[in-house]
Amino acid sequence: MRKRFFKFFVLIILSIFSLSCVAEIDPLSGKKTYTLLSTQQEIEIGRKVIASAINENEGLYPDREVQSYIKNLGSKIASVTPRQVEYQFFLVNSSDINAFALPGGPIFITRGILLKMENESELAGVIAHELGHINARHHAKFLEKTYGMSILVSILGIALQDSKYSSVILNLAQITGGLLQLKFSRDQENEADALGVRFAYDAGYDPRGILGIFEKFKSLERGQPIEWLSTHPLPDTRIKNVQQMISTQYPNSSRLRQNSQSFIRIKSVLLASKESYDYVSEAKKYIKNNNYSQALSLLNRSIELYGSNQAYTYRALVNLNLKKYYEAINDADRAIDIDSLYFQPLLIKGIAQNRLNRWNESIATLEKGKNLVRDNPDLYYYLGVNYQAIGNRNKAIENLTTALEITDGKRGWETDAQRRLRSLRGY
Repeated sequence: MRKRFFKFFVLIILSIFSLSCVAEIDPLSGKKTYTLLSTQQEIEIGRKVIASAINENEGLYPDREVQSYIKNLGSKIASVTPRQVEYQFFLVNSSDINAFALPGGPIFITRGILLKMENESELAGVIAHELGHINARHHAKFLEKTYGMSILVSILGIALQDSKYSSVILNLAQITGGLLQLKFSRDQENEADALGVRFAYDAGYDPRGILGIFEKFKSLERGQPIEWLSTHPLPDTRIKNVQQMISTQYPNSSRLRQNSQSFIRIKSVLLASKESYDYVSEAKKYIKNNNYSQALSLLNRSIELYGSNQAYTYRALVNLNLKKYYEAINDADRAIDIDSLYFQPLLIKGIAQNRLNRWNESIATLEKGKNLVRDNPDLYYYLGVNYQAIGNRNKAIENLTTALEITDGKRGWETDAQRRLRSLRGY
């Protein structure tokens, strides 16, 4: 009885502690503020979502020179911001016209948006705007408002001992989805604009670059979907506010940097690989319609032009569907060699190994994938099947249960997973 009471008392104390506020200095105002989510916790949550963000955007762009340029430019602008956290900057393969940030520092620029830019000041403006969101703690405020602190604490790995593992994974999936589709309020966008203009200017860049991007978005809006606009609303008043801000507060902006040879060089690299990526985009349409032979032909042409991690991953997927499992593994390995943070090729490789009855190899591959992305239901299903095959009953039950609790019900293996669980549990 005493042990039970003591455990209950400890749980209450931990719950109260997790809900308590943290006192920190607001870097923008310099004043003490109280927050549910500390800076370190915000950073940790951001870290947990990086691999999911990379996976959702089809891997990192596979050129070290390009990635180094994005990192150096981002770091230069971040150095003038008042909030110093673990900033990281990535260029991802996605053709979507988008840029976004995660809590605590990670910022992502898509290949699609960079191809639309004409000079370095436009790129600096977009990065500075995303830095504005991070400095104003917009992501943290969203997390504090939307999710209970106990949920945030649980996904940080400080879950109470009797918390269900699958419920923590489900919480992580919800938070990841929320962050990757986060839509900011008008006030938050105005604040990020003001900070972005200031940061670009202080870093030596013409802040009118962000206006150039706004104008492009407006002209493109009628002809194609702009992913950035779905999460960053852009009413005309917002553009006018930025124009007025620059003219009144930063009147000598035109003397600042607008372009560089480095930007011109990087843009040329992306343009040189564009045809290869266009073939992948076409192949994806055929994959969606199960026309794998046509998709394979397009992917072969893509790889001949430029062997990206994205192209190898989709060819691995096609080979998996064509039951060419050894070819799928080879292509997945090529993608993994290019980009070790890309989850999808690890999943494809693990499934192909499973189909070849290479249970232990599949487990090793999928467990490695789980270190990147922890909320994929297919991962847990195939881990469950593998563990059952090698006779590890407890691991099989754990993974199949998690798979069923976090699935959207449209994976195709749900009935089999339920049958396996009944057999494993002996009823």
